[in-house]
Amino acid sequence: MAKLAMLVLVFSLLIALVLLSSCPTMSQEVEHESEFNYDEKSMKGPQHWGDIKPEWSMCKNGTMQSPIDLLNQRVQIVSNLGTLQINYKPSNATLKNRGHDIMLELIANSSYLQINGTQYVLKQFHWHSPSEHTIDGKRFDLELHMVHQTPSGQTAVIGILYKTGRPNPFFSLLRSDLEAISEKTEEERALGVIDPRWINFGKTHYYRYIGSLTTPSCSENITWTIIQEVRSVSKEQIKLFRVAAHDESNSNARPLQPLNDRLVQLQQT
Repeated sequence: MAKLAMLVLVFSLLIALVLLSSCPTMSQEVEHESEFNYDEKSMKGPQHWGDIKPEWSMCKNGTMQSPIDLLNQRVQIVSNLGTLQINYKPSNATLKNRGHDIMLELIANSSYLQINGTQYVLKQFHWHSPSEHTIDGKRFDLELHMVHQTPSGQTAVIGILYKTGRPNPFFSLLRSDLEAISEKTEEERALGVIDPRWINFGKTHYYRYIGSLTTPSCSENITWTIIQEVRSVSKEQIKLFRVAAHDESNSNARPLQPLNDRLVQLQQT
């Protein structure tokens, strides 16, 4: 009997491990374009994300949703957050058309952002056009999200805003690969070695607030860092990123969400 009980216990533990491993991280982004879109007139559009699946309910019920307008009159200017503590290193990477955006995924877990002593590993970055966040009501032409995570699933995102102007040197390096996957949903392409430092953004002036993912499941408690300095990108480069959004809205930017009295800080030295 003791042997049988031990076998039952081992079998139960194995089932539990399988179930745990199959559950997505709370802050995991949805990969498939067919599950949602950005068309305001569609039943899969932003106004209906929270109704599509029970696990997406935060998209309509959450109180700390993103993106938001970074309105200067309600921003608290601080100096205690300090310069962003970033340690980025080269890594092999892949470029993937997820239908609703283009994602560049890093293979190595060697790059990280440190906030309050916690290290968030840089996992991937992707683009939204036009920008999702606005500054004083002004919307920009492109927004890059650099997604970082801890082993326990805590997420921190750095957002970089771009306006139309001179071509972006880093984006220029990706041109041929972007063209190759631009109209092929789920197409993936190996890039070789990518150095995140090529993105080149300011680290001393930035907004900080607690929000959510801007795509389903809209999980909250995401630490957002929006770089204050706006970079430049050419019209041709914007067009390459926009072709990933296949719905009629010609956009992959979620509408602005209520601030709900959240604290928004602006780090300035």
